[in-house]
Amino acid sequence: YFLIFAVMRLTKPTLFTNIPVTCEERDLPGNLFNQLMKDDPSTVKGAETLMLGEMLTLPQNFGNIFLGETFSSYISVHNDSNQVVKDILVKADLQTSSQRLNLSASSAAVAELKPDCCIDDVIHHEVKEIGTHILVCAVSYTTQTGEKMYFRKFFKFQVLKPLDVKTKFYNAETDEVFLEAQIQNITTSPMFMEKVSLEPSMMYNVAELNTVDTAGKSESTFGARTYLQPMDTRQYLYCLKPKQEFAEKAGVIKGVTVIGKLDIVWKTNLGERGRLQTSQLQRMAPGYGDVRLSLETIPDTVNLEEPFDITCKITNCSERTMDLVLEMCNTNSIHWCGVSGRQLGKLHPSSSLHLALTLLSSVQGLQSVSGLRLTDTFLKRTYEYDDIAQVCVVSSEVKQ
Repeated sequence: YFLIFAVMRLTKPTLFTNIPVTCEERDLPGNLFNQLMKDDPSTVKGAETLMLGEMLTLPQNFGNIFLGETFSSYISVHNDSNQVVKDILVKADLQTSSQRLNLSASSAAVAELKPDCCIDDVIHHEVKEIGTHILVCAVSYTTQTGEKMYFRKFFKFQVLKPLDVKTKFYNAETDEVFLEAQIQNITTSPMFMEKVSLEPSMMYNVAELNTVDTAGKSESTFGARTYLQPMDTRQYLYCLKPKQEFAEKAGVIKGVTVIGKLDIVWKTNLGERGRLQTSQLQRMAPGYGDVRLSLETIPDTVNLEEPFDITCKITNCSERTMDLVLEMCNTNSIHWCGVSGRQLGKLHPSSSLHLALTLLSSVQGLQSVSGLRLTDTFLKRTYEYDDIAQVCVVSSEVKQ
């Protein structure tokens, strides 16, 4: 071949680490080791026993490539002969398990390449798949005698997973959804977590619960330096509330399983940036049945044997009209005030009504609100609601 082909991965250098060797002054070497460390140009003056130095080390091997990072490579074609070659075309493709990508900056051929001259190119690609990747580099050219030449080289490398992301969902009674995202660094080097955000679906607004207000300033719960050490895990919490136009439609939010997706941005070593975006996160939709009863207002603490008010919301989650009757059954500690067995009237599909109810407790402590019964007179079907909330009952003297 007239041409020589070279491919090198472009990575940033790393900080030089120096293993300190020292001893006490009463030992045989005396102050010899300490003096050698002070004279070593790779050590930090005044902190010679620290392993981390001020000098940089060029990459000694290919290194690891993680999902979400940018793969950069330098490609050089050198004319090692004493003849001029023509129509040189350099092509670089990246073969993954699912697709083949063209990474060449230009598809035009170079007219001629003189002896001892070269053609250089730098390619970049944001890695979006895990597993085996093959960089296929091909060169075609024409010699002075008109002979067409062609050769290829293959470079195989593995793309590893940098983060382990686990999610947990909690469906609140008020249609709110709480998402806990556990993010673990499974690489061998620390990460600076630049951003971890949740992009909600079209039906939700999101509120981040990862900051605290200190002296009027919002600070991260993870501190000023959000470094994630290898194998460490961090929990992020988000609250999703349905938008007003969807919250008013009963049954719409009940069937929504798509919540949104996490967007994670980090930096490693000397500022190499990585980014991952999860697929659409899905929760298990809560099952409310035909009729849903939820509490809108209830006091936290009430006086013993004194009436208190609560507000309930009744929603028809079925696809048929209901004619409802409300019954209130007393328990050992909770007593309902009012008429039991009253008609609530017809409730159309996806419609709601609010009820103001009064009750009192005859027992102190944390008591469970139970004993509500809804009967649909059309189908003669009764829906029971027990343990719908808890209230703390105290003596009036204690509350005062």
